[in-house]
Amino acid sequence: MTERNSRIRVAIVDDHTLFRVGLREIIENQKDMEVVGEAGDAYNALTLVAQVKPDVLLLDVSIPGGDVTDNIHEIGEVSPTTRIVILSMQDAPELILELVGLGIRGYLHKSASWDELIAAIRMATPGTDRVLLAVSRQSLLGMPAGAANKPSSGPLSPRELEVLELVAKAMSNAQIAAEIMLTEATVKRHLHNIFVKLGAVSRIDAVNKATAASLISNGG
Repeated sequence: MTERNSRIRVAIVDDHTLFRVGLREIIENQKDMEVVGEAGDAYNALTLVAQVKPDVLLLDVSIPGGDVTDNIHEIGEVSPTTRIVILSMQDAPELILELVGLGIRGYLHKSASWDELIAAIRMATPGTDRVLLAVSRQSLLGMPAGAANKPSSGPLSPRELEVLELVAKAMSNAQIAAEIMLTEATVKRHLHNIFVKLGAVSRIDAVNKATAASLISNGG
């Protein structure tokens, strides 16, 4: 009983059933781990995490139903102690840095070996702040030193543009959240990022600057 309770409780979120089956088999072959649930999309992932509160969540970067940054924030809201390890076919430095800044504990390209996966799960448990990256050398060389600790100042993401388009229509945060199926807290986070990136001081200022730069259409 004590041994079972000491196992690392892992949940798997990926939209490919065969991939999930393979991950489950690898994890359940480890004496110190157990799989406590699976999901294939963002909605069911959030429901699963809220119910089982896994120690570690293996999260595919591009599951249906949500942007990965939204998924990470919403998972953190329902289970703050769950550590997230990202699984991805993308090897993009900017994406990796953004997600590390959001607190993920690992980023593994799907070509990573099973022992790298197991190491990432074990490293993600409490007691260490280290992050395991299993990506290409080219991707690592593309990361500027210290960039993970700096606020994003790059172009607006597709989700941020979507939020700003709705702001331009004079929609409230609650209305925007309902319209694009996010939490109101996530909408506020997107707005904060928009203000930082555009150097805006208000919603109106952000809309005006984005319209002037032809990033969005005029809300009127």
